[in-house]
This record gives sequence, C-alpha cells and structure tokens, in this order.
Amino acid sequence: MKTIFKIATIALAATAAISSHADSYPAAGKTITIIVPFTAGGPTDKVARDLAESMRKQLNNATIVIDNADGAGSTIGTAKAARARNDGYTLLLTHIGMSTIPTLYRKLSFNVLNDFEYAGIINDVPMTLIGRPTLPAKNFAEVKDWVSKNQGKVNLANAGVGSASHLCGLMFQASLQQDMTPVPYKGAAPAIADLMGNQVDLLCDQTTNTTSQIAAKKVQAYAVTTAKPLTTPALKDLPTLQSLGLKDFNVTIWHGLYAPKGTPADVVQKINDAMKASLKDPEFIKRQEALGAVIATDDRTNPAGHKKFVESEIAKWGKVIKAAGIYAD
Repeated sequence: MKTIFKIATIALAATAAISSHADSYPAAGKTITIIVPFTAGGPTDKVARDLAESMRKQLNNATIVIDNADGAGSTIGTAKAARARNDGYTLLLTHIGMSTIPTLYRKLSFNVLNDFEYAGIINDVPMTLIGRPTLPAKNFAEVKDWVSKNQGKVNLANAGVGSASHLCGLMFQASLQQDMTPVPYKGAAPAIADLMGNQVDLLCDQTTNTTSQIAAKKVQAYAVTTAKPLTTPALKDLPTLQSLGLKDFNVTIWHGLYAPKGTPADVVQKINDAMKASLKDPEFIKRQEALGAVIATDDRTNPAGHKKFVESEIAKWGKVIKAAGIYAD
C-alpha cells in the first residue's frame, strides 16, 4: 500500500510540475529565442522580428531574441531547433522550406513531421513574376512568346537551390513546358540586382523582395502567383498567372512557428495563443501588409491545422522537385 501511495504521489508531483511550468510560462527573467534559419535582414527574418515584437506584448513583456542560424538551405538552423531543450524557450520560425527540405535533402538529422511541435501558420507571402528592364516583352502574352522563340537562351534567376524563387521558377517552367536556364544566386538581393542590371531575364520572387522595385519601375512586372489579385498599391493592377492560363498556379510563401518535439502541450498552446493574438495586432498587421504579406486567418493558425497543411505541402512540392530531378545534396 505504501509503494502504491508513493507512486501515486510521484505521478501527482510530476503532473503538478508540468502544470506549474505551463502556468508560469514564460518565467520572469527567462529569454525566449526564436531561431530563424536564414540571414538577418531577409524576408523571413523580418517576419520573425515583427512577430517577436508583438508576441512579447502578449507574453508579459518577455524578452524575445532572434538567432539567425542560416546555411545549407535552412537545414542548419532547423536542426539546431530540433536539438534544443523542449521547454518552450527555443522556437523555430521558418517558411515553406519546411515542406521542401524532406525531398530536396536526402540526408537530414531531423524529421520535419516527427521532431517538432506545430504552433501555427503566421502569414502567406505572394510572389511576382518580374523581368529585366530591357526585356522586349511588355506583358505576359509577350513573355510566353519571347520565351518560346528563345528556347534554351532564357536565363531564369533564383536565390539558390530550394529557395522560394527556385521553387516558383520550377513551377513556372513546368506550367509553360518551356526550357530555361536556371541561374542560382546566394540570396534574393544579388539575383534582383542582376535582374535590374539586365544580367538575367526573369525572376519569380516574394513580394517582400520585389514590391519596392516594381513601384520604382526598376523591373518589369507581369503577374502575381496568387489565386486572386492583390490589393497592394504597386501590385493591384497585376493579373494572376491562373487568369492568364496557367491552371492551378497558386504559389505563396508561408511562414510557421514551431517548438522542439516534447514541448509541453500547455506551453505550445500558450505560444499559439500569443501568436494568434499577434495576428490581430494592428501594428503587426500594418508591418506585414507593407511587405505584401497576407495574415493567416484560417485553421492553419491552429497546431493541428498547421501540421495537416505542411503534410499536404510536402506531397505537393515533393512531386515538383522529383519531376525536376533537383536535389541539394
């Protein structure tokens, strides 16, 4: 009887400890670190810093810092997050790459679906098809015609293997059924710089990277990759690729929040609650809209909906990557 009582006491103590951990999260004086597996100043980093500022207010003015653990197509930072303590004080904020690296990289030290707790989708970032200033084509119909007449000579820039622009470019080529020469760069900034300098022909990249250049007329803009037109002033007159005949062409770069596997469910829920409160924060919304991002409002903002969505995205992009035969390792 004493043994049974002792076991029951231990079980109750463990339960109380978990509950106490969740109730006090985040503890006074403890710092929350959000790992961003990309360089500082990039679009994902901007999303993370805006979210951190808003979530800080939701979590009793907790200190939240960003750790830019970039490299190897986001796999270095993602692996670092997977290995972190599962106490809620280390999180991961990353983009669509979470659904592409399982196919792009044949050897990973982590499992995307099994080694993380899913805390919710934050936003969707549309993409734009843009061209160099001197490109003869002035609209999408002329782009198609020009690409067809210049088979094998068209340079399609991207920000590196597995990047958002690389994925969008793969879908664009597959949809047109035209061969283009991929030109990878180490990031979006040098790719856009060479496009503006007429060194490459076309680029499909996030509005966070292209809106200001489009507004300043430093590049030619042809279309957006969303199912519906955008309302951003510089982009509102651009047609969708779907409306131009590219069936089912709907590409957005979403961002999600994660915690290491085993983070207490109550803590994950607190993180999710703080994230969803931030998605309604007028200041956060304003900053995201300025980047051309669309705040998530559907079931993907919940942990279960988030994971289900990533599973579907892994299947979707797996087909595209395998068809292209492009791998990062």
